[in-house]
Amino acid sequence: MKKERVAAFTDAVLAIIMTILVLELEKPTAPTISALWELRYSFFSYALSFFWLGSMWINIHNEWESIEKISAKTLWVTLILLFFCSVIPYATDLVSKDFNNSVTQGFYGIFVILVTLSNIWLSKTLDKADGDIPKDIMVKRRRLLWIDIAIKVVGFMLSVIVYPPAMMYSVIIAAAFLMTSIVKMKLDWSDVEQKET
Repeated sequence: MKKERVAAFTDAVLAIIMTILVLELEKPTAPTISALWELRYSFFSYALSFFWLGSMWINIHNEWESIEKISAKTLWVTLILLFFCSVIPYATDLVSKDFNNSVTQGFYGIFVILVTLSNIWLSKTLDKADGDIPKDIMVKRRRLLWIDIAIKVVGFMLSVIVYPPAMMYSVIIAAAFLMTSIVKMKLDWSDVEQKET
């Protein structure tokens, strides 16, 4: 199957999920700075989830760039990934209403980890896809995602046992690590392409 239909579907579903995030934001009780400040955890949770989902969308887009056709397995894994993503607005809403609660942070963390695991699985299905993705780039990207998972699992454990906000902070740390590593990887890949020409 050509990738265009599943890419369009993925774009649409992620756009809806990201829109639902903003619809879940609480309204301030009064038009004052103190009332807005009371919602700081809600805004923080929203921003974190929005940019985390957005960066995942960018990475999927970059990974699919040179692929022509995808397999049925890729379709199903994409659907599973989108299912786990669809729970993120609900989990974000729970966290934003009770930010310092280990249960809500743990619930959020479970779905963040499931989304990342699905992303690794999706990347693995592309190994046999019709395209010219360098295999070493795919392997490096998956290694980075495993480090990303490790950071989130540590955050999950700390969140459930000791310090509930650790889950959200681990998502920020993992995202920063992943973004800087992928930018470096892209720079390395562009150096290789320039040397070949």
